[in-house]
Amino acid sequence: MLHLKARPNGRRNQLEVAPDGSVTVRLNAPAQDGKANACLLGYLAEVFGVAKSSLTLLSGHTAPFKKVEVGGLSPAEFEAVLARFRG
Repeated sequence: MLHLKARPNGRRNQLEVAPDGSVTVRLNAPAQDGKANACLLGYLAEVFGVAKSSLTLLSGHTAPFKKVEVGGLSPAEFEAVLARFRG
């Protein structure tokens, strides 16, 4: 499970992992009518190399702090992807 903070209205989609392990995802979609959530799931599917249907937004549908279930990856694969984005 991925806990993150979504920041809509960015220039481009970007995932950042801070040294403390917190995850921020900047999105180039507005936070209206579910556009940012759709963009978030599409971008995370691309980042993790899984189908969009493997992702589930568990909480935070209308809030910046979200929980996303990422299916189809082992814990080691999940951590390896996040390691590429550590700042």
